[in-house]
Amino acid sequence: MKPLATLTSAVALAAALSLAAGPFAPTPDTPSMQLGNFSVSLSVKDIAVSKAFYEKFGFRVVGGVQEQNWLVLQNGTIKIGLFQGMFEGNIMTFNPGWDSNGKPLEEFQDVREIQAQLKESGVELTTEADAESTGPAHFTLVDPDGNSILFDQHVPRPER
Repeated sequence: MKPLATLTSAVALAAALSLAAGPFAPTPDTPSMQLGNFSVSLSVKDIAVSKAFYEKFGFRVVGGVQEQNWLVLQNGTIKIGLFQGMFEGNIMTFNPGWDSNGKPLEEFQDVREIQAQLKESGVELTTEADAESTGPAHFTLVDPDGNSILFDQHVPRPER
């Protein structure tokens, strides 16, 4: 390889790596949050039709009860929930305490800690978890564009 081509390749690689870390890399003054498992909860009109549609993308049912109008589908680490008649609009859902397979983690950041961090940074919540509780808990908020976000922890607060 010619020296100029090698230098150009090295510069391109360095630029790509810095962009990959770029604004998304945590900095010492940015609190990191362990958000847990992530999924999108979709409000659907007909759960059977939606299930069949997403199965064409390689999603498979990993949870839920279709007769109760809710299912969780997964493709690799990507999860979507299908919910018929349970809420309006779609919801981004974070599950502190769960890995990407919905299995409980031994150590994780409790939903009440995440809630406190968000409140301290000025985020307005629409519902709040009881800060004194220790069991499963949840809170909700809406982003600046009106998208609903649910933090839904299904496991007790980790013991420390």
